[in-house]
This record gives sequence, structure tokens and C-alpha cells, in this order.
Amino acid sequence: MCGIAGWADFRTSLEDKDVIMTKMRQCISHRGPDSEGDFSDTHCRLSHTRLAVIDVERGKQPMSSGAYTIVYNGELYNTADIRSELIKNGCAFDTHSDTEVLLKAYITWGEGCLEKLNGIYAFAVWNSVEETLFMARDRIGVKPFFYYPYEHGIIFASELKAILSHPYVKPVIDREGVTSLMLLGPARKGGLGVFKGIEELQPGECAVFSSKGFRKRQYWSLEAKPHTESLSETMNHLRYLLLDSINRQLVSDVPLCTFLSGGLDSSLISAVAARRYKSEGKTLSTYSVDYKDNRKNFVASAFQPDEDAPWIVKMSEFIGSHHTNVEIDSPLLAEALIPSMRARDLPGMADVDSSLYLFCGEVKKNFTVAVSGECADELLGGYPWFHKKELLNISGFPWSGATAERAGLLKAGVLGDISAEEYVNAAAKATTDRTSYLDTDTDDDRAMRRMFMLNFYWFMQTLLDRKDRCSMAHGLEVRVPFCDHRIAEYAYNIPWEMKALGGREKGLVRKIAEEFLPYDVVWRKKSPYPKTHNPDYMRLVYDRFRFLASEKDFRLTEILDREKITELIASEGRSFSKNWYGQLMCTPQMFAYLIQLEMWLREYDVKIEL
Repeated sequence: MCGIAGWADFRTSLEDKDVIMTKMRQCISHRGPDSEGDFSDTHCRLSHTRLAVIDVERGKQPMSSGAYTIVYNGELYNTADIRSELIKNGCAFDTHSDTEVLLKAYITWGEGCLEKLNGIYAFAVWNSVEETLFMARDRIGVKPFFYYPYEHGIIFASELKAILSHPYVKPVIDREGVTSLMLLGPARKGGLGVFKGIEELQPGECAVFSSKGFRKRQYWSLEAKPHTESLSETMNHLRYLLLDSINRQLVSDVPLCTFLSGGLDSSLISAVAARRYKSEGKTLSTYSVDYKDNRKNFVASAFQPDEDAPWIVKMSEFIGSHHTNVEIDSPLLAEALIPSMRARDLPGMADVDSSLYLFCGEVKKNFTVAVSGECADELLGGYPWFHKKELLNISGFPWSGATAERAGLLKAGVLGDISAEEYVNAAAKATTDRTSYLDTDTDDDRAMRRMFMLNFYWFMQTLLDRKDRCSMAHGLEVRVPFCDHRIAEYAYNIPWEMKALGGREKGLVRKIAEEFLPYDVVWRKKSPYPKTHNPDYMRLVYDRFRFLASEKDFRLTEILDREKITELIASEGRSFSKNWYGQLMCTPQMFAYLIQLEMWLREYDVKIEL
């Protein structure tokens, strides 16, 4: 994994722009602490910061071959397959890096190379003869690619902070940005960079910039296809895809570990990894996160029926891993709200972010690569809204039912003529309108496909955004085997009665997992990402928000109603009756989000233009 940045301009010579490019590169140096590099041409500059994972010595970037130069962030999991095909086409290789394979794949097949890639990636290739810049993002959207287009030019980078460091770009948000932050946040509309003028390539998009202009297209999307396999064939097919993806993602030239929560997904990945390590005479290392005094303060709920800790111990002993539990105390969790906001360049998922940020910092002390069970729920039916018919056909998002309450915090006039409910519902509808159906789909089938699309392009993207920034802030690469595009394509067409086998969330995955895991772990009720149950955390974030609201330079009053803020503080959050964002963000997380929003406005010196 790495950080990339670049600038192309056809009216200005960029060869003397070292200061600007150095600043952009330094802004994302945390993504690649091992080395850095620059490329300069008359109308294009490329910069790279490298986290060395494959071919540590020879995989440095920017990498050139003839007229072509690439900067690339990601991992190709079918590098060997593509290299073999390229060798048959007459290509020769100087390194074992996937960077060289990707570059020569583009030289050989052009944009068609994207059809051959299995991996997570964001990259740009400059052709110095034709003076064209080709840009692409992986199908699932695991790796970020932000860009700022302007007349005759484009600026791009892995993170917003690098683009904001460019003198052409100002930290301005307009009504769209404010509305997104307050009605959708921590989610973002696909393609929206929140800051005015900044956009993001969406999952499965590529683009070309040349003197003729900017052209963007969708090269991959979810497609409805008939599912003709029996239950046993489906199980075998999905089993193959899962094991193939996990095993491909265990390849690394640097130390690798797995995250282990004791839940189905991380346990399955860790068990498969442990078997492979054992066959190679090695012991897998696993990591988990917990919170101080959580056992004392834990209260079971429908969303989190039991603690993770006993299950983690059980799984670690079962697979024979060397396990490390990272325990986080409430004061540190609250303090990390600001650095985790800086990691994302935006307010995020509050302590769900800050805990991951702290956790990844600890893992990085011993490892460069980790493997996580993220995204199985979105692809394979793990969330409650897949299972409740009353939620399948609602307008908007099933995990975000607080639109009216959020809008109620805003100052009069902030939304202009925007209707809060219509804005949120339209954002959801823009996604579901892209749904691919079969003529034979029933109404229930169509509703389930729409729910898949919402989860894929919204909930999952929010979690992937969080995962990338909070891990890469420490130079830790986190791989997500469930995010293999082959699994997404296949899962999109598995009939619901198979996917939810036995009426259980991810029932099909559970049946497959019986081969690898203890029976009670397999059929344990889903438990979400762990959060603190310590009442001290609520007090800390409440007091912090109350203090910020008392200061003269309190910025939130530029968009929020002062009386509503006073009421929120006086009621200790009870005046806001809904969860801010599903089960992950309740009253403490609402205050934490508002703290992040306030400090973001201050630290990024954000100008608001309504």
C-alpha cells in the first residue's frame, strides 16, 4: 500500500513545481513511510510514498517503462497469473513487484487491463508521448482516489489533505457539503469529496485526462445473472471463492497478521490463515481490540447479544495463534477523536474510528500487513435490515432513520429550498435506480437487490473509507478478502433462501465455516464492531462538547441553531431521540461526531459558502 499524488496541466509547465509536489507528497507520507519518489514532465508531475510489501528492494515508484510512468496504491492478488500471460505476450520483467506487472499490463492492453485485475488499487499512468493521464479505482472501492478538475488541469491524490495543500484548492464547503455532513454523515455520496470542487472516482470507475478534456466511465458494475446452481453447488462455489481470496491475500514479503473478533468472518479468515501457516511451519499472529472495564459495564442488546472477549480466547486457542489483545481506555479513546478525524480529513464514525485508529497503531508496532473480515455482512446478508420485510422497501436508508432530527439541529436557511427527507431519499434512489434485475425476479427479489446496492455503495463504502484511513495513518496495510469482486458478483445473484440458509444471517457462509470452526462459533449470533460500554466515555465526550460550545470561536453555530445546541447539552443528548447512524452511533457517538465536526471546521479552516 502507498500514497499517490499527481498534477497535470496543459497550459502550464510543471517542471519547476517541486515545492508544491513535495508538500502534497509530505501530506500523505504516513501512507508510505518506506520510500518516496517523484516524476517530472512538462505537463505532468507524479509523486509517490511507498509502503513496501512485495519486492521490497526493487518495487520503487514512480515506475517508468518507455513513454509510460505509473503511480499505484494497492495490491494485485493475481500478479502471477497476469505476469505469466504478459510473458507469453513477449514482456520481460526486471522486478517481482505487482507495480511492474500493472504498468506492463496497461502498456499491453490499455484500459482493457482493468478486466484482468483481481485486487485493490488506485493508480494513474502518464503517457509522455500522447500526453494522456489514465486513472482507475478498484471495483469494490477499497482504495481511494480523489481529484480536483479545473480548466485545462487536474490534481489528484489518495487523500483530501494532499489536494487541499495545493494552492489552487481552497477548503470551502457549499450547501451540498453542509447537507451531506449533517444529513448523511459519516456516509458520503459516491463521488463527492465534500470540499467544493473535489470529487472521487467511484468503485469501478476509470478516467482519462488529456488536452481534449476529461472523460470518465464505469468499467464495472453489479450485473443480474440467472443462478442455475443447486444448493450444494452454490456452497462449493462460494467456498472456493472465499478460500481462494483468503489464500491470495496471505502473500506478503513482510510480516502479516489477522484481526480476530471471535465473530464468524474474522474467525473463518484466521482459521484458514492459521492452517496455511501451520503447513509452512509458522504460527499465525492475531489481534483483537477491547475496552477497559467493558466486562464490568457490558449490557446485552439485540444488536450486541454478548461480549467478544470469551469467543476471541476460544478461537485463538482453537487455531493455535499467538494472540494480542489491545485494550483501550476511555480517555485515550476520546482524545483520539481528533487524530482519527485528521486521518479521514472529515468527521467520521466517532469512536468507531478512533478505536480502530488506536488499534492499528498498536498492530503496526509489529506488523505491516493485517487481514480483516470487513464487508461480509454487506455482501452476504448479515445485517438486520436484510431480514426485516418492513425495511426492504422503505425510502432512504434503513440504518439512518434520524433525518428529521438531524435537520432539526440546523439553523434556519442552511438547507435553502432543500427538503431534508427528499434529499436523503433521492440519494438512496440514485443508487437503487442503478440496480440490475432479471425479468424473472419477483418483487421480493427486486427489493433484495436494491438493498444489496444500498449496502454495497453506501454502508460498505463508509466502512472501507474508515478502514483505509485509520490503518494507513500508521502505514499499516489492511486487506479485506471478502471484498474480492468475484465474491461480490456471485453473491449478488445467490437466491436469498440460499444466502440466508436456515433463516440465519449469512447462513450459507456459516454452513461453509463448519468445516473450519467450532460449531458454537459458527452459529453465534452476529455481533457488530465492538464499542465501549463505559459510562465514563459518555461523560468525557459530553463534557468536551459542552466546553467547545462555550468558547468564543465555536464554529458549529455557523450551521447549527444555538438554541438546539443548548437544548442538546441541557438534556445530555436526550432531546435527540434517534441513533445518529444505526446501532454503531448512539448518543455518545453523536456528541463525538459533533466534536469532530467542530474541530474539523477549526483545524481545516473551512469556509462555508451557502
